[in-house]
Amino acid sequence: MEEALKKFIAGANDFVIDLVIALIIIIVGFKIVSIIIGSMKKPHKYGKLDPTVKSFLISFLNIALKLLVLVIALQVLGVSSASIVTVLGSCALAIGLGLQGGLSNIAGSIMILIFKPFKVGDFISTNGFEGTVKSISIFYTKIITPDNKTVQLPNGILSNNNIINYNVNGKRRIDLNITVDYKSNINQVKKVINGVIKRHSKILQDEKNLVRLLSHAESSLVFAVKAWVVPEDYWDVYYDLMEQIKEELDKNHINIPFNQLDVHIKK
Repeated sequence: MEEALKKFIAGANDFVIDLVIALIIIIVGFKIVSIIIGSMKKPHKYGKLDPTVKSFLISFLNIALKLLVLVIALQVLGVSSASIVTVLGSCALAIGLGLQGGLSNIAGSIMILIFKPFKVGDFISTNGFEGTVKSISIFYTKIITPDNKTVQLPNGILSNNNIINYNVNGKRRIDLNITVDYKSNINQVKKVINGVIKRHSKILQDEKNLVRLLSHAESSLVFAVKAWVVPEDYWDVYYDLMEQIKEELDKNHINIPFNQLDVHIKK
């Protein structure tokens, strides 16, 4: 009995020591992984690597390295490699059956990397959301909306949905409809608005910018104004044009009509 107790105590001591070592491996290992991932996230690191691929690799390595640390810790506790592989395989199968959406997200992220409908930094519109792509991980794509909200979009849904990419062609067109009074001279209106476009430094002057009479509305002439800009300047130029066109029309005594109703009273 005494001999059995001594063996139990010795075994318990060995297990406690192994458990402490395993915990140290997990704590130190996770810390090292955090340092590695943090280093990879720095802008100057892997500058030649596509930001989209870099974002995906960081997400993948973060999970893979932490899983490796856990496997090493289990081996220190005496769990055989074959048992670990069997357990991981069983867990993967169970998780795969229970979380089919997660697997579709992984497949979606791979499709995004292969076909590249968008990349990190692009301004996209999809699923009722618009924003700049911040990162692409294994499961989700993160976008930042113009009002600074963060939206997490599942990659599985993204890969099977309509996506509008405003950056892919390197330029974007601003479309405005400007209304003026019917008494206005068409050539003068075109000259005034064209002057605003030509003076704006952020408008691409080599592109086919356009100012033409679009339609005859009920109480006004409607002019189509089209100006090309690089995507990141879109909103700045949009608001500039709205303000500057109004100012120039006022200076040239060209009226912008407003809805009005004439009432005739018969006595």
